[in-house]
Amino acid sequence: MVSKGGVQPGGVVSDDFRKQVLGYGLTTAEILYRRPDRKWLLQSYVWQNYDLFPKFPALRDFLAFWEKEIEGPLFSVTIAHSKLIKPAELRAVDGVFRLH
Repeated sequence: MVSKGGVQPGGVVSDDFRKQVLGYGLTTAEILYRRPDRKWLLQSYVWQNYDLFPKFPALRDFLAFWEKEIEGPLFSVTIAHSKLIKPAELRAVDGVFRLH
């Protein structure tokens, strides 16, 4: 179970949070592909993972796997990407203030 801020119980940081700090952003790709049995029919598949803008190595690896292993030929890929942690949002804390 991951608590607020990506820290797991015991103080261990989750892999997803670590990727975000390293510059990865959440990438969503809508993949339209032709059905192998009915080439005229398009079907949609949504892929989502943390990836690096602008080269998208994880998405490229997935698409290479798709072309090699899956019979449905790709028609189009639409990508949306968002950095969840931006430089302006990550600040060092100088102190802790407690209120009763």
